[in-house]
Amino acid sequence: MIPFVRDFDFAYGRCDRVSPLIQRVICNNPGPFTFTGTGTYIVGRDAPGASVAVLDPGPMDQDHLEALLAAVEGRTVSHVLVTHTHRDHAPLARSFAERTDAPILAMRPPRADTHASGALDEEEDEAFAPDVVLMGGERIDGDGWTMRAMATPGHASNHMAFVLEEENALFCGDHVMGWSTTVVAPPDGDMADYMASLDAVIDGRFETLWPTHGAPVNDPAPFLAAYRDHRLAREAQVLARLAAGDRTIAEMVPNLYATVDPRLWPAAGLSVWAHLIKLVREGRATVEGEAMLNAVYASG
Repeated sequence: MIPFVRDFDFAYGRCDRVSPLIQRVICNNPGPFTFTGTGTYIVGRDAPGASVAVLDPGPMDQDHLEALLAAVEGRTVSHVLVTHTHRDHAPLARSFAERTDAPILAMRPPRADTHASGALDEEEDEAFAPDVVLMGGERIDGDGWTMRAMATPGHASNHMAFVLEEENALFCGDHVMGWSTTVVAPPDGDMADYMASLDAVIDGRFETLWPTHGAPVNDPAPFLAAYRDHRLAREAQVLARLAAGDRTIAEMVPNLYATVDPRLWPAAGLSVWAHLIKLVREGRATVEGEAMLNAVYASG
């Protein structure tokens, strides 16, 4: 069982000091994919003139913009960092950057023909364009803090996490969430990439994970091990459903996700699709018919 963390203290628009170098402001956009809402992080000292980085400004929400501007007042925003371009993370970045005269740093947006399915609340921000394109490995410095970009594709092809070196902490975006497992939605999402990125996060031995949605993960090692085991178990369940005679994703989902809110079944079906793509590429499953072949290989 994954030791999910679903209870934590917050109030919409309130700026909370959650570690010596991290503050958080949560946007009022709760939902089945955003949990309590998008958590925007401010990294740096709370001192006049100090430089800070702001991560994942969030959706286009005027109240959240004003709350963020109030939270950084008197300090210098040196960087606006975006983990990926889903619309619950990226749209407010440009408005916030223009008000604070700060550059936006992120990976390139994915190709338009690979954007996430309409089954998700987290479709692409079609207008997003970073000022500085990150590839992974870049070092970002401020007053008393150092961030390192860490490419973590899988949930999205352009997903970037950020390491806060002074606290050995990882801002993990949607790659790992404390309250739920992460949706991997083809054609942009890729399960093989996701598992490789998850292994890289495990190897990082971080002391704290800060997801964009929900509470931090303060004991990452057992949490990540359970997260990985869950994915491998789901893969085994998909293979078992194939062996039992299921031939479509629609047949599999009610069995595999019987205890999950049916509102999430369309997204669950996308994760099953991601597992099937991985299994076919590895030669552990086969598909029949040109249409199905095109669907399975759509992300490659």
